[in-house]
Amino acid sequence: MIQAIDHLNIVVADLPRSVTFYTELLGFHLIKEARLEGAWIDRIVGLKGVRGRVAYVVAPAGEPRIELLCYDSPQGEAPEANRQANTRGLRHLALRVADIHAMTARLRAAGVEVFSDPVQVPQGIVEHEQGAKTLVYFLDPDGVILELAEYR
Repeated sequence: MIQAIDHLNIVVADLPRSVTFYTELLGFHLIKEARLEGAWIDRIVGLKGVRGRVAYVVAPAGEPRIELLCYDSPQGEAPEANRQANTRGLRHLALRVADIHAMTARLRAAGVEVFSDPVQVPQGIVEHEQGAKTLVYFLDPDGVILELAEYR
């Protein structure tokens, strides 16, 4: 049986840019960096000649970690469809915040693409013990959809 979520992986095009985005703008903490290459990683990911760099970041409240992975080779694609909320597959990562309006303003001031102003989920749709839920979607530097979630 599964015990917990260990980490989430986001493949990025520019590792320093993504580390800066996740740490300086969003407030994650960089906890580890490594180089990945050799037969062991080729076997795990099913590719040949893998060379990459990885940085692990974690939210102030703790794990799971986010693994920011930059493939130096072979490089992958960045399909535009991944920027759309209805594309199949893992589509977004939700990040809990205390003040969604302040964080949304911070993202916009940094030039981040934000989908809308924060929207409160109507009562009766999904009830949460934490209270009323307000959400907003935005994109990281590689077009990965992230969500801010605030409960009151």
